[in-house]
Amino acid sequence: MTNFILNITSAEDDLMISSQEIQCYTLNSDIDFNALKEIVSKLIKNEKIVLLHGNNALELCNKLNVDGIITDLTSSKNIKKDIESIRQKIGRMTLGIICRNRRHEAMIVSENEPDFIIFKVWHDGQDKTVELTKWYNEFFLLQIAIMPQEDNVALDSYLADIMILTPEAYKIFVAKK
Repeated sequence: MTNFILNITSAEDDLMISSQEIQCYTLNSDIDFNALKEIVSKLIKNEKIVLLHGNNALELCNKLNVDGIITDLTSSKNIKKDIESIRQKIGRMTLGIICRNRRHEAMIVSENEPDFIIFKVWHDGQDKTVELTKWYNEFFLLQIAIMPQEDNVALDSYLADIMILTPEAYKIFVAKK
């Protein structure tokens, strides 16, 4: 069964807290700090898992007492060193890594043991990303998350443990089922 992470990009996004299917949220760390603090408090009160992503995620994760972060290493020149640095700052918090949709980068990320790996997906090139997730599932035990970058991605094509969706994309996905 696929798990969902709701990707909250603004303070106005619908949190859908009452949904039992959504147990984890990723919040854009660029949201106004006071609004972010309020959202985190509301989610924690409702026993949800809270991750941060974006420019200020590392800086804010301990201040907001969240469960972890998602970080984008698609432009990293030294994935191993970057993951080690992040781990030193967040300790045992949950770590999701966005990596390039390439086997080599996926292997390097996996060797450094994040909690899950994330592949961004677009409609163009979707066949290659579907093939990448199938290959990855055959060789690695880490969970895979996909993060659509467009509305017209065929989500059912992926062998992913996790889908990271905006509230709007989640509503559309559930309505189609």
